Amino acid sequence: MVTTQTADDVLKSYYLNAVSDQLNKSANPLLARIKQTTSDVWGRDVRKAVRIGINGGISAGTETGDLPKASGNRYAQFVAPLKNLYGTIEISDKAIRASRSNEGAFVNLLNDEMEGLVKGASFNFGRMLFGDGTGILSTAVSTTEGLLVEDIQNFAEGMVVDVMNDTEVYAEARTVITMDRQRKRIWLDGDTFAVNETMKAYVVLHGSKGMEITGLKALFTAPTLYGLDRNDYLNYWLKPYTADRVGELTEVKLQTAIDTVEERTGGKIDFIVTSPGVRRAFAETLSKYRSIDTMDLEGGFSALSFNGIPVVADRFCPKNTVFLLSTPDFALHQLCDWQWLEGEDGKILKQIPGKPVYTATLVKYAELMCYRPCGQAMLTGVTEK
Repeated sequence: MVTTQTADDVLKSYYLNAVSDQLNKSANPLLARIKQTTSDVWGRDVRKAVRIGINGGISAGTETGDLPKASGNRYAQFVAPLKNLYGTIEISDKAIRASRSNEGAFVNLLNDEMEGLVKGASFNFGRMLFGDGTGILSTAVSTTEGLLVEDIQNFAEGMVVDVMNDTEVYAEARTVITMDRQRKRIWLDGDTFAVNETMKAYVVLHGSKGMEITGLKALFTAPTLYGLDRNDYLNYWLKPYTADRVGELTEVKLQTAIDTVEERTGGKIDFIVTSPGVRRAFAETLSKYRSIDTMDLEGGFSALSFNGIPVVADRFCPKNTVFLLSTPDFALHQLCDWQWLEGEDGKILKQIPGKPVYTATLVKYAELMCYRPCGQAMLTGVTEK
């Protein structure tokens, strides 16, 4: 007989490992390349000592002269709070009772809920990789036909969002009920509202403002990174390589960026991410001169190959943009891998007070950190197809 205890046991013993593997390895090709570690986690923070430059105790000299003076490595400390990442499923008491005598129906019920959770989590964690940690999905302007947003790719039907500016909240915990992707408009449930046009309004994932992991956008644009001021001349080593108004992405331009980063930092670019439009244009350029090489990646993904470096298109990569990354410089620091939140009684499924509904929540406390920002590159103004 199927009971809430049965569901609890199945979620713990079967679904946790399967869901963790999907979220860690199959959600996003870039995330699959980034190592995950519990090291350097101290309390609620990640504290990582990173080396600056090279050891200075090296020199040439005479047979009888003085040996070089010791000059150890220089270090800086990166500090960032662990971010709280959650995913919740909901099962009604009616659904559990209806499948009480039918284990197959109950398994189908759980499978459907978990597939929805994985899909939603993969969407949002993939988006966070390219964000700046603010949780802002897009700027927005109210119209007679929903909200006009700048970055429609960051939205999906079913998302729960807040609409606000720096001083005022216009709408809270609203669900995206429909979208017009071509005209970049979204419609929310609930009462209509007007946005103050004199102040920039923006849409954030509900309750996530300033709470998301530090993604690639922060790496290239944030004035402060991991607690260090990048405008301080002593921290110029934190600034990555950028080039704007690139135009058509050719092999020469791409190799020039790779060579420049590797010459400056000694690092090695091993992963390239573009917007879908840029990849289409680059593939067209390559096809004019030679056959296009492809390669298989971990997690079941495939990519174009440029001199052995995978070139991957990501839906959340900003338009007209290319990121050139050294993935060994990145790590997702975590307190633990995905776990179910358990009550004091050890149960996962909990009844919502006053409602005939049970919920279960996955949680992960983690932060993305790049140890060598200067070893990464971003090209903007790249022609799309």
